[in-house]
Amino acid sequence: MKILITGASGVLGSAIYAAFNSSSNVTGNKVIGTAFSRAKDHPDLYALDLLDESAVEQTIVEFRPDWIIHCAAERRPDVAEKDPEGAKKLNAGVTENLGKLAAKYSSTLVYISTDYVFDGTNPPYAPDATPNPLQLYGRTKYAGEVALQNIGLENYVILRVPVLYGPAPKNTDSAVNILIDIVQDQSGKSYNMDHYATRYPTNVLDIADFLVRLTDSKLSRPLPKIIHYSGDEPFTKYEMCLIFSKLLKLPHTHIIPDAEPPTGAGATTRPRDCHLDCRETEAIGVEGGLGLSLFEDWWEAKFLKDNQ
Repeated sequence: MKILITGASGVLGSAIYAAFNSSSNVTGNKVIGTAFSRAKDHPDLYALDLLDESAVEQTIVEFRPDWIIHCAAERRPDVAEKDPEGAKKLNAGVTENLGKLAAKYSSTLVYISTDYVFDGTNPPYAPDATPNPLQLYGRTKYAGEVALQNIGLENYVILRVPVLYGPAPKNTDSAVNILIDIVQDQSGKSYNMDHYATRYPTNVLDIADFLVRLTDSKLSRPLPKIIHYSGDEPFTKYEMCLIFSKLLKLPHTHIIPDAEPPTGAGATTRPRDCHLDCRETEAIGVEGGLGLSLFEDWWEAKFLKDNQ
């Protein structure tokens, strides 16, 4: 089996790329990962501009993947608001093009989407719940979902995930990992930290392992078109900071909880609670189920290992 992974230098993409490579000795999988801005830093990855449609098609023609796992995206809501056209092209346009190519060359496409397609007013959200994104980022990711649903691609999966954490090239690559830098900043600078929105941080290693098992499973029925995968522990970003503060044995008085919704010029609207209902994911029957890490336990083990 051949697997093509876009965005393989990012937090989620790198975890998925590593997981499929690790399993290749057992499964016989052949894996290719693509990257763009960081390709020069990753000689094992294939440099590919996903906005170059002819180059993307040439890559698929040459590799003929059985599965395309599309992780590349503009994942930062604030950046998306500042460059709406760029976000639309990457999150929606590229997804639509990959869907057409997957249909043309008989690949199954897994599109990584987001819990931010929901407005956060009525959780938990089942896969068939009606999306209502509040900000441009969510709208562009939902536009990618709609594109796949409209082009007639038979074999695809929309995999919605929430905020992610885990091994990362840089802490700034993850909205969770970056909180470690804030906790460790003991320079006297103060930070207002979101204590309004409830998040369900999910480990990229768990998602990667799930996808390896999913693609290798011999299921008795077709895969659902929409799958939810999410951690089940609720935290605000401020509460995550408190956990990091405890584990790192550092004070947190410089981090000020903000329980109000984002307002004012330049503030990007965030939903209050987009908890994804994963009961249907469990019912798919993939051996091992979700296999979720516990947030504090995982970080405690990581910090301990880093300090050895």
